[in-house]
Amino acid sequence: MPRRKQSRQQRRYDRTGNKIIDAARSIFAEKGLAAATVDDITERADIGRGSFYYHFSNKEELIREIIGEILKELTVQMESNSRKQKDLGLMLDAMINTHIDFFSSRWEDFVLYYQGRADLTLEQTFEGLETPFMDYLSSIENLVDSAVPQPISKPKLRRLACAIAGFIAGYYSFASIATENEDIDKSFMSLRHAFVASLSRFVKEALPEDRVRW
Repeated sequence: MPRRKQSRQQRRYDRTGNKIIDAARSIFAEKGLAAATVDDITERADIGRGSFYYHFSNKEELIREIIGEILKELTVQMESNSRKQKDLGLMLDAMINTHIDFFSSRWEDFVLYYQGRADLTLEQTFEGLETPFMDYLSSIENLVDSAVPQPISKPKLRRLACAIAGFIAGYYSFASIATENEDIDKSFMSLRHAFVASLSRFVKEALPEDRVRW
């Protein structure tokens, strides 16, 4: 079936929605999720408040959509690059490489990812952020589980996934800030090898001693 051509009204609606999302990405990265306001976003997008509320019911809905899309894309790429690696160290290295490739030209998205993770630890979080982050963590759990020869309990897998996500976010944040070189991976290759080794050891040491055979 031929693809139905969009109407002029639909194209205008999509363009305005994209302007809002682009403006929100930069505003959230600059000011933070909590401090940024709808007025900040509409001013950056050069639209009226009515246009904003025609597309989104509130700021929280916009945050959920942006961070949800970031995590969905990241998770798909992470699974594609890491699932074929059955060795824990190689799998973790592929996971780190995915985050580096994904965020290397998307600094604003990394800031939102980092802020969203931090926000989950606060008493008052943005409603709905838990779901995309839990899906992302579940993907890390499954990847770790597939690379470890012995079974791991679900609570321990969740703690390991949270720790791994935190380690990777910290590594990328430190590397991107510490280097002026755009090629973060090249500048920090030796650090990355040590990081992967430490992270692998951390996972292994978190397992019961009598069940570790590798």
